[in-house]
Amino acid sequence: MEYTNLEVWNEAKKLTNMVYGKTKSFPKEELFGLTNQIRRSAVSIPSNIAEGCGRRTSKDTLQFLHIAKGSLFELETQLYISLDLNYIKEIEFNEMANQVLICKKLLNGFINYYKNLNNGN
Repeated sequence: MEYTNLEVWNEAKKLTNMVYGKTKSFPKEELFGLTNQIRRSAVSIPSNIAEGCGRRTSKDTLQFLHIAKGSLFELETQLYISLDLNYIKEIEFNEMANQVLICKKLLNGFINYYKNLNNGN
């Protein structure tokens, strides 16, 4: 299966694009701080999904899917911090938090799919 056809990858990519759009307005002094960190976390999610799909075994794939999940939680925390610092408005936060929730559900489902594949071997 081509990873670019996966809903989980496409939704994670959508989240990444949202993050890049919203962080353009972050203060310039945050460019090498929170802005960089939040973007790296966001990019890590679809990147690790893709890398996992390129692995030979479901065990290897699972490792990268769990890294993607960790990055998703890291991003969620950074969004809360951005809201606390008034770098994003509550409506922007809610839009991205909703997308995070979509990604969490899809990623959990994908992880469970690979766990079942692994248990079947």
